[in-house]
Amino acid sequence: MSSWRQSALADRHRALGSTLADWNGMATAWTYNTDLADEHEAIRTRAGLMDVSGLKKVHLVGPHAEALINHATTRNVGKLYPGKSVYACMLNEAGKFIDDCVIYRNGPNAFMVVHGSGQGHEILTRGAVGRNVAVLFDDDLHDLSLQGPLAVDYLSGHVPGIRELPYFHHLQTRLFGCPVTISRTGYTGERGYEIFCKGVDAPLIWDTIVAEGKALGIMPCSFTALDWLRVESYLLFYPYDNSDMYPMEGEAIGDSLWELGLDFTVSPGKTEFRGAAEHFRLQGRERFKIYGIELDTQDIAQGGDALWDGDTKVGFVTCAMYSRLTGRAMAIARMNPAYAVPGRSLELRGASLRCAATTHSLPFDDPEKLKRTAKG
Repeated sequence: MSSWRQSALADRHRALGSTLADWNGMATAWTYNTDLADEHEAIRTRAGLMDVSGLKKVHLVGPHAEALINHATTRNVGKLYPGKSVYACMLNEAGKFIDDCVIYRNGPNAFMVVHGSGQGHEILTRGAVGRNVAVLFDDDLHDLSLQGPLAVDYLSGHVPGIRELPYFHHLQTRLFGCPVTISRTGYTGERGYEIFCKGVDAPLIWDTIVAEGKALGIMPCSFTALDWLRVESYLLFYPYDNSDMYPMEGEAIGDSLWELGLDFTVSPGKTEFRGAAEHFRLQGRERFKIYGIELDTQDIAQGGDALWDGDTKVGFVTCAMYSRLTGRAMAIARMNPAYAVPGRSLELRGASLRCAATTHSLPFDDPEKLKRTAKG
């Protein structure tokens, strides 16, 4: 394993049965000894605690921080106030998706950008040249994600005002005596919170939540549990849903926001950002669409499994799951745009699975997003 970043919780993950594998340069707990169905069920019905510290955290501080982020991302961050965050995308000059992120405003000239395994850090660092802004990669800052309907019940006993914290807002406080930033964000489709803490404090916070939360049915959950949750909730994961992993035959790697269904991340009226001209030119030229597939099976499809309409290949699966809670097998797929409509009957033909399939709108779970935005 070639990981160059270390989680302060690595020993906890090994004790839970993880062999740890690299993601984004960090040794990550992809699985535990637990059944993934139990982890999925815990987050959907109670709550689960995950270490998502492999996400990269970048602080931008200085008079030109806002201008840099406005150039590098699709959002108008001038609308953010301290304590507010927003989901955004980053494009290359060809108008193609290269990373997504959550942008947190902490002060007039202070931001934090949290991104995955794309080129976000490099884009921000390159864009800072000649500007009055410091770009600080913070690998000490750990990110513990407590997700599920009981997360707020648990945290309310320790954090005054947590029930009033709106979706995509954050506050700075103390948890078990440790300084933390708690953000009402996550990657599960549930009401959840991300706890940003110093590396030295991460083991205490993890251990305390695991011990105290046990009575509520809160359990540690591995990174792969996010795959099952994100399929239901239409949360894309770079590069696993992108042409970087599944190249379009005969074409350069790269996907437009129109193809991925992420065009909503461009702030209304914003026309100047990296790749903007090409982004707008590509509207209406979608080669595929991200869409949902419901499968007539209790097995889990594999990435790359093809979808056919008779003798015509019309798409393929990028990520799939089976829900014990609902008895449904579901998948995110890259589909021919003509088939990205609900109710089309298809056939899945994979290396180890063959079954009937039906196109389905996304998300499968909570399409009104009532859970993650709930109040009180």
